[in-house]
Amino acid sequence: MLRIGIIGRTHKEETFEIIKELSDWLEKRGVKVYLEKELGTIINHPNSIPYTELPESVDMVLVFGGDGTLLRVSRLVSKYGIPILGVNIGRLGFLTEITIEELHPMMEFILSGEYEVEKREMLSATIHRWGERIGNYVVLNDVVINKGAVARVIDLAIYVNGYHITTFKADGIILSTPTGSTAYSLSAGGPIVYPTLPLTIITPICPHTLTDRPFVVSNETTIRVKVLTDTPDIYLTLDGQVGVNLMINDIVEVKKADISVKLIKSPFRDYFTVLKTKLKWGEKYGAV
Repeated sequence: MLRIGIIGRTHKEETFEIIKELSDWLEKRGVKVYLEKELGTIINHPNSIPYTELPESVDMVLVFGGDGTLLRVSRLVSKYGIPILGVNIGRLGFLTEITIEELHPMMEFILSGEYEVEKREMLSATIHRWGERIGNYVVLNDVVINKGAVARVIDLAIYVNGYHITTFKADGIILSTPTGSTAYSLSAGGPIVYPTLPLTIITPICPHTLTDRPFVVSNETTIRVKVLTDTPDIYLTLDGQVGVNLMINDIVEVKKADISVKLIKSPFRDYFTVLKTKLKWGEKYGAV
């Protein structure tokens, strides 16, 4: 029996009705459905499990929300090796690329076994302070070091596989996966990278020297960023959702994580169609 877990944004009223209807539809087809406890309690579903325990009880997870919701769930689910399907509540997302209108046709594909899964590599970020490891995190999109709103520019020494590459004097730095290339890195001038390529993108944020440009390295390399500026307003941010304060001489080590995220692919559009839709390519001059 197929076991499907459902996680959704609990502050959107429209989510409740959609998930309740889908749960009934799946259970009539012999699927065992589990909901995260907060959501399950709201719609009075009998199989409600605490959020952190849900992945170990199911074969796949459906995520209702936006890309931010999927990023949060990906960090939880990735270690279990089960696939995730993102269902967008609202606008089309880069990660949650199934719309509500496509939900039932997509579930037919899943029940028939006719669906594809795409592996997305993650990054592991470790904070070293005075020789001790004080934190370790895994992200799907990006690792960001930046200054507070009123802090001056900061100096960040960049090492790749132990070799000093440069020292950025900037507002900060973004270390991004290809999946995260269309997020903060793109806003800071980084390149768009096809999401399954084995790369890590290094993008300075508002560099003081204009010749400091984004560059790309293999995700098999180890990147170390050392904080050289003494100010209390320097932060490490993980996927834009988790923040940690950094100190002078802290080292953030970033490399490919041992785990990855499995995303169920949409049969209705490919990555470039999503890009064209989100970035509005061709709208001004018309498609070629």
